[in-house]
Amino acid sequence: MKKDSSEKQGKDLKPLIIESAREVFRQYGLKKTTMNDIAKRINKAKSALYYYFSSKEEIYEAVIEDEADIFRNELINAVNKQTAPAAKLKSYVLTRIGLFQHLANFYTAFQKEYYEHYAFLMQFRERYDKEEINMITAILDYGIEKEIFEIEDASLAASGLLLAIKGFEYQWTLEADVKKTEKKIDFFLQIILNGINKR
Repeated sequence: MKKDSSEKQGKDLKPLIIESAREVFRQYGLKKTTMNDIAKRINKAKSALYYYFSSKEEIYEAVIEDEADIFRNELINAVNKQTAPAAKLKSYVLTRIGLFQHLANFYTAFQKEYYEHYAFLMQFRERYDKEEINMITAILDYGIEKEIFEIEDASLAASGLLLAIKGFEYQWTLEADVKKTEKKIDFFLQIILNGINKR
């Protein structure tokens, strides 16, 4: 069956809408952005947006999902480049912070003032938290397998580790000096890996 021109146009425009909306949301935020703002960015009428999205929130959700894919793939690649368990953990934390600095919409989606007002962001955060816990658990399991880490419950440890990372992420994300951030993360991981008991 032959597709009509409007369907072709819609499919061709969807990636452009998402990419353009990413910049508009980054500039104005979800609350202040309008469908007109996004339409102007791609030099199209609003009807071009409504062909695929019913609202700016739906476009924002698509932007977040797109950035989540980038975030996930970059983390996996960074971790897989390392062989030592501790290096994998460090790479995970460093890459995570760096990505938050570049993926503004994704980072904002995790801020309390945002997800409290938008139910889909709360659901997204809960889902992605589980993904992150699974990624960290895999690193810890690898360390256990290599007999470098000794952990009774890797999943519980991963949950605690993610919570600790989140406690520092705002400060680390704002840090302009990458070497200084890396030094802080090294110190943080040293405490996590070695504890504070005198040996």
